Amino acid sequence: MAEFSATVYQNEFLPDGGTDVHAIVTVDCAGAGTAGQSGGGDVGEIIIVDTSGSMGAEGVRAAAYAAQTAIDQILDGVWFAVISGNDRAQLAFPPSAEPVMVRMDAYTRQAAKEAVSRFYADGGTAMGTWLRLAARVFATVPSLSQKHAILLTDGENQHESPEVLTATIEAVTGQFQCDCRGVGVAWQVDEVRRIATALLGTVDIIPAPEQLAAEFQKLIQQAMSKGVAAADLRVWAPQGAQVLFVRQVAPTVDDLTGRRTEVNALTSSYPTGSWGDESRDYHVAVRLAAKGIGQEQLAARVQLAIGDQVLAQGLVKALWSADEALTTRISPEVAHYTGQTELADAIQEGLAAKAAGDTATATTKLGRAVQLAAQTGNEEATSRLRKVVDIDDQDTGTVRLKRTVEKVDEMALDTASTKTTRVKK
Repeated sequence: MAEFSATVYQNEFLPDGGTDVHAIVTVDCAGAGTAGQSGGGDVGEIIIVDTSGSMGAEGVRAAAYAAQTAIDQILDGVWFAVISGNDRAQLAFPPSAEPVMVRMDAYTRQAAKEAVSRFYADGGTAMGTWLRLAARVFATVPSLSQKHAILLTDGENQHESPEVLTATIEAVTGQFQCDCRGVGVAWQVDEVRRIATALLGTVDIIPAPEQLAAEFQKLIQQAMSKGVAAADLRVWAPQGAQVLFVRQVAPTVDDLTGRRTEVNALTSSYPTGSWGDESRDYHVAVRLAAKGIGQEQLAARVQLAIGDQVLAQGLVKALWSADEALTTRISPEVAHYTGQTELADAIQEGLAAKAAGDTATATTKLGRAVQLAAQTGNEEATSRLRKVVDIDDQDTGTVRLKRTVEKVDEMALDTASTKTTRVKK
């Protein structure tokens, strides 16, 4: 059985009239085991491969090999399927006119790899159809409690309207998790990020087709190590309080606020997806009614729950004080992740401004990103930013946009913008 623990980092002291309490809650999981170990049901895995014409013969061969590599990593007994996608979605394996999944064993593993070897490039791109078919396929096995997919694309979603894709994403949200990867530089980061974010997955760029297999192998290995099918973060706040936001801030930034569901009048629940042996940090902000000097209050109770079972809990406190030495102290954990969240926004906004030809805004935003990366010790972000801007002074964020930038470097910076560094405890 997986074991969870929660640790709270905060400055609980508020000044006279103070109302807002911020805390970082670190949740650790150990002993999760392999996929399907806990969760009371079976595990399902779907591999979705772009086989549109833009992939070309070389790209499809590399994608097929990557899919075969992924198939080899799926554990025996796991329900699985493979979807090939262009301007429509087709169930490549199992061979069936209707949605269906099969359990992994020696026979189905080999048959699936042979089916994938017959992929060829043709048609356009309509990712919404791929997602809708994946949802229908997962739904054919009611016993599934853990549902994960990989989606690979190489191009823009040109063969369905943005409104159709948006409606599809909303329709399948909560039905399965999906890690998304884009190969090459012809796809749109924002478009694919919307899918991954809604489906509690990750997004990243694979610069070259020959790198696909290693990435697919890693993704399936990670999925197979998630022994906890699904867990929720629950936040209780006292009567009259307002939960301002709940964000995952490590290992990536992901705002969970809009995914709130009500447990009861004082408790909200936020989905966190499946878990392996790992650690995640959450930033919780609560607004209280101000109290007098010397009074104290429980500001929030943050819990990690699987179903109705609470497995870990951290308490966020508030104490009103007249001592400025206490009330002006900033929690290093809160400061660190506030900076990391702003860093992600600055990178994305800077790149969007650059793409729109607004060099002044791009320079300002990317300069701020350089400054924040230095302040929070995010060396990976600094390294990626150096490929897009010339840094004159990282402490002040003084930069100049490079005249020539490789598209792959811009996209790598964009996809990595939400990856954070852990605060040094």
